[in-house]
Amino acid sequence: MRKAEYRDSFGFLDEYRGKIFEGMWPSVPGMFHISVMRFPDNLCFHAFEPEIKLTYREAEAKIEAAARALYAMGFRQGDKIAVSGHNSIEWVVAYFAVIWIGGIIVPLDPTFKDHEMEHFITFGGVKGIFLPHERIGNIDRDGALGLVKLRLEDVLSMDGPEIEFPRSQGSDLAAILFTSGTTGTPKGVMLTHDNLVSDIYLTEANLDFRSTDTIYAILPLHHAYTMEAVVFLATSIGGAVVFGRKLAMSRIFREVKEGGVTIFMSVPMLYNKMITSVMDGVRKKGPVVYGLVRLMMMFSGAVKKLTGKNIGKKMFGFLLRKLSFENMRVCISGGGPLPVSTFRMFNELGIDFVQGYGLTEASPITHLNPIEAFKVDSVGRKFPMEEVKIVDPDSDGNGLIFIKGPMVMKGYYNNPEATKAVLSEDGWLNTGDVGYQDDDGYLYLTGRAKNVIVTEGGKNVFPEEVEEPFQLYGELEQVCVIGYIVDKAMRKEGIRIIMVPSQGFIDSMSGDDAAIEKRLEEIVDAVNRTAAPHKRITKMTVSYEPLPMTSTKKVKREEVKKLFADR
Repeated sequence: MRKAEYRDSFGFLDEYRGKIFEGMWPSVPGMFHISVMRFPDNLCFHAFEPEIKLTYREAEAKIEAAARALYAMGFRQGDKIAVSGHNSIEWVVAYFAVIWIGGIIVPLDPTFKDHEMEHFITFGGVKGIFLPHERIGNIDRDGALGLVKLRLEDVLSMDGPEIEFPRSQGSDLAAILFTSGTTGTPKGVMLTHDNLVSDIYLTEANLDFRSTDTIYAILPLHHAYTMEAVVFLATSIGGAVVFGRKLAMSRIFREVKEGGVTIFMSVPMLYNKMITSVMDGVRKKGPVVYGLVRLMMMFSGAVKKLTGKNIGKKMFGFLLRKLSFENMRVCISGGGPLPVSTFRMFNELGIDFVQGYGLTEASPITHLNPIEAFKVDSVGRKFPMEEVKIVDPDSDGNGLIFIKGPMVMKGYYNNPEATKAVLSEDGWLNTGDVGYQDDDGYLYLTGRAKNVIVTEGGKNVFPEEVEEPFQLYGELEQVCVIGYIVDKAMRKEGIRIIMVPSQGFIDSMSGDDAAIEKRLEEIVDAVNRTAAPHKRITKMTVSYEPLPMTSTKKVKREEVKKLFADR
């Protein structure tokens, strides 16, 4: 494995330090303005239906006009303003406009029910909110919250008198991102300007991003992963953002092609579907063709690993065109564990595939696999200026992952108990994840500490490990591994899998439940044969109803446990 050096991704800031900003990092507006100065005529934002394109100069003008309008309405530095809605240029302009006046942006999940959204608004002390027109009348109907409601669709036409925008300091709060608590006490992650800006420049130290790149925003923008790894990343380097609206494969392929996307960021579920679809198409051509293609892919992967030469894109252009990926430079996966086989096959096809790790409390990115020296079974190496320690490791070296660095949050909003539980006084963040790291600073994940299943013999099993082999079976739409009580007195658990068959598989079996369940049993048996004895599944349940998921397409494991507790 060749050693990769960190790139000087933010040395150019020296030219603007003392002019645009002081200290180590610019503020969020400062970061954007530097890109405007460097790349004023580069495309910044691109949306479809209706098609809107804004250069950096035009985007900054729209943001500042909306910020002036907010100021004219009486909003001031430190005020909290929320934004909720589907991905759009308007959403991002509203987000930045709040920060431009020194306000604190509070992105809210558009799938929240009205009472849930009001719960967050009340807890967060939100004074105003940008909402799509169809929801404005549903929130704060009686005016009891004293909320200023703004139509998200109007943001590009907002304006106000000229003002001098406040200069935010690095330690000033920029955003509050709620991660849970729709009924109880919410956990609002407080992120400062330094958190957000440092994280993005340190991310770039691991990857070759360019001002000519175009990044696709298809996952929800209220989630830190998309806003940071797409919008902040693109706008820090002078690249463009293409906004997707629906997670439908045919539409994604069309928008990727029309938008000239070169960097694609998504979650494992989508990549698994893509590679499965491509390889199923090859398999249909017969075993000889399939075997030849797989040999060529392995050869391509070996050449890339040993020499750094990427021959896959030329060899497999006919396959990449099926995904509209023939011009794709980099794919980034985050938000959950990715099967090693998916990572490997994309790289073999000629796509520089990057897996990362992070959490909202760390702004959110903390690790990335460098293209020049990736390790397929790792989620990447730590960033410059970041420290990682593994606490209380077991005999295999697996322990709780703690992180310290400029990207670590200020704490949870108005929730000192929750803050104290994960953040030490000297800045160490308990991620709640379990894993280990090697001598080169590469991190390997085992699972979430709270999800661990303790089987007979006291063995710890992480559901994520058990689920991984199932991700590439086309017969399955969703899987969720949970523990179930085998011996209450001895506190012994068994391993149970909840399986949701895909609609295509159901149709292919003519809806025959017995045949469907027999095939799923065969899949479980096949996986069990290759698993360590303590990781074998001993109970299987088939569900014909979809499992509850987050907006970033992760199964809500705790809800699944409750749903199937008595089944």
